[in-house]
Amino acid sequence: MTAPPVFREATREDVPAVVDLLSDDVLGRTREGAGLSVYLAAFDAMQAEGHNHLIVAEQEGRVVACYQLVIMSGLSLSASRRAEIEGVRVASDLRGQGLGALLVADAEARARAAGCTLIQLTSNATRTEALRFYEGLGFTGSHIGFKKPI
Repeated sequence: MTAPPVFREATREDVPAVVDLLSDDVLGRTREGAGLSVYLAAFDAMQAEGHNHLIVAEQEGRVVACYQLVIMSGLSLSASRRAEIEGVRVASDLRGQGLGALLVADAEARARAAGCTLIQLTSNATRTEALRFYEGLGFTGSHIGFKKPI
């Protein structure tokens, strides 16, 4: 029997495994290619910010999933605090087994504990399976997102 995953804050030692997860799909293969030192520096910057969390799911000693959770205070929506989920990934050999739903539930619990009243995310429009997954968890496509390289 497989042990349930344990969700925890990532450590610097987890960064290579997280980069492997980020690279483990069609889009990631073309986007993730920087040297490890670049990812380690980004992790250090995230840690210094205090409201930017990299969470991993570990199962039987292996990092099998991850996400980034950023907590933001703001004035809109009656000064609501919100959480942004980024970089959601599940190891390709474990997809479709419910791990993603556990991962999002963990993110929601952490967001609630931080006083957030809204949780949001973006997903690439070409990730049709991911879009169906998020809709199945109660997320709604309420906005149109824009990106611009600078």
